Amino acid sequence: MPPEPAVLLQPRTVLIARLPAAWRKPLVALVGAILALMLVTVHEWGEMLHQWWNIDTYNHLLLLPFIIGWLAALKSGELARVTPRPFLPGLALVALALGLVWAGRANGINLVAQAGAVAALQAGIVTVLGLRASLLLALPLVMACFLVPFGDEIIPPLQMITADIAIALTRWSGVPASIDGIYIETPAGLFIVAEACSGVKFLIAMVTLGVLVCCTRFDRWSRRAVFMAACIIVPILANGVRAWATIYVAQYVGAEAAGGFDHIVYGWIFFALVVAALLGGAWRFFEREPEEHGWTADSLAQWRWLARSEVRTLAPTGAALAIAALASIAALATVL
Repeated sequence: MPPEPAVLLQPRTVLIARLPAAWRKPLVALVGAILALMLVTVHEWGEMLHQWWNIDTYNHLLLLPFIIGWLAALKSGELARVTPRPFLPGLALVALALGLVWAGRANGINLVAQAGAVAALQAGIVTVLGLRASLLLALPLVMACFLVPFGDEIIPPLQMITADIAIALTRWSGVPASIDGIYIETPAGLFIVAEACSGVKFLIAMVTLGVLVCCTRFDRWSRRAVFMAACIIVPILANGVRAWATIYVAQYVGAEAAGGFDHIVYGWIFFALVVAALLGGAWRFFEREPEEHGWTADSLAQWRWLARSEVRTLAPTGAALAIAALASIAALATVL
């Protein structure tokens, strides 16, 4: 008797088969909802990707989607223990987010439109998967807020703070100097604390890292507060020290050579050393492993109000179709 022919399974079929049965249809519906929302906000996502790739202030955001995926994967075991149930009030959040996109476009405020595009995806996930699953995914959903490129608004005050720190350290080190706003005059020449020297890139990256570390490694809010304060204060002070070091070195090697030294040391070595110092100082105070972050399925089972909110009135496919309808309305509103 001849052997039966081997059945070759497609990778997609194998992947779906490995998913818990209760999650297969909701995940397919979620993919459809996400595609509909991204299609209607493709302009905003294109602009954000351009900023991530081409503006060095936001280069670290290229890693954020992978971090979000990793955080979600850490919760896969807990997610397998719950059944997704659509949260219909989430449709109002989707509509509100799409309204932000429209308002941002209409008024030429990219930050508002981009925030709306990200919020629409967050609200779509909550709507299709429901509150229980979304609470398990709370941290990755929150981290998605950092996908929006922000920080330009704080550049002017950061320039002034950096200039004040630099002039104080310059005079303390015995170099005669005068200051006028962001302009520092020394015997080696005139130095300007430009936007690129404000430290905003360093600060935004450290705040993003700080939120990630606080939520995955600390239990106590007191330790979280201390570490977040350090992630804000240390980069600002360090940037002032970096600016002073550039001015000080320039007194001996010239302004042009000092500028090259600044870009190499600050861009690669200095930032890494400060991050390593912060993490190294906090290491002994870490209270848990990353996979222990957030709530568990058992802890959510104790929340009676959560069970009452899960009255099933619509299937995940229906929720996804409702989101697609809202996306279509938003697209028509933009055209009109």
